[in-house]
Formats: sequence, structure tokens, C-alpha cells
Amino acid sequence: MTRILLLSDTHSYMDERILEYAGQADEIWHGGDFGSMEVVEQLEQIKPLKGVYGNIDDAKIRSGFPEVSRFTCEEVEVLMIHIGGYPGKYTPLAKAEIADKAPKLFISGHSHILKVMHDQKNSLLHLNPGACGKQGWHKMRTMMRFVIDGSEIRDLEVIELGPKSYNV
Repeated sequence: MTRILLLSDTHSYMDERILEYAGQADEIWHGGDFGSMEVVEQLEQIKPLKGVYGNIDDAKIRSGFPEVSRFTCEEVEVLMIHIGGYPGKYTPLAKAEIADKAPKLFISGHSHILKVMHDQKNSLLHLNPGACGKQGWHKMRTMMRFVIDGSEIRDLEVIELGPKSYNV
């Protein structure tokens, strides 16, 4: 059983609540737009970190994270792309990656819109954790946590961190 914290679009912002949830996970997955190496370093100090770079990330972050990440967690194939779209509206890159080999779990960020969708055509679950930073047009800062247990993805929870104007 692996407990996952999924976040995205921190845009250089980190607070104690994010770090507290990170400490409760076994792994932290970031869907891109870290914004700064400080965010990367803070998360890496807590738990193992997997992620992809986003469109705002600089060369240093891009050298440490790929644009497309494919990996297996327990028995679940995972595909992560920052700008990936969602079922029925995949980007060309995501569409090609999914057509090549459909994962069980597809993760994207970028839109700042929290989404949990089942793609019946490709037999996969799509997750976008929204944005937990304070940059962008979203009103509520969000992330997700869930459990991967063998081939099962379960206990999905949306975490609302408060309005983006909220100061911790």
C-alpha cells in the first residue's frame, strides 16, 4: 500500500499545510509548474518526489524532471504530463502517449481546474489536482491524496487548502 500526495501548480509557493500533508504520504507526485527549486527541495526533504516540469519551470527544474513521466507504482501504470488535457480533450502529446500505451492512471496539471474523470475509451482514470499555489485564476487552492494498493486506486480525497488569498 502506497499513500500518494498529488499536487500541481505551486508556482513557487509552499506553506505548512502542504508540508504537513506531504509528511503523511509515502510519495509526493507533482504535476508541474513547481516555480522554484526551493519548492522542489522542500518536498524532496520530506518524502520521495516524482514529477514533470511545467511551462513556467526554468532550465534547472527542467534538467531534473522530464516533460513526460511514465512509471509504475505497485501494479498501477502512471503517465504524467503537465499540459495533458483530459478525456475527450487530450493534447496531441497526451493523445499520442495514451495511444502508444494507455496507463491505468493519467495525471496532468496546468489548467488549475481540479478534475477526476474516468476515460472509458482508454480504460484509465484521469486526475488533475488543481493548483495549490497562489498564482493563477483559481479561487480555491487544492490538491489530492489517495492510496495505491496493488492494482487498486482507492481512498481518493480532495484537499481544499483555502482560498488563494488565504495567508497561513
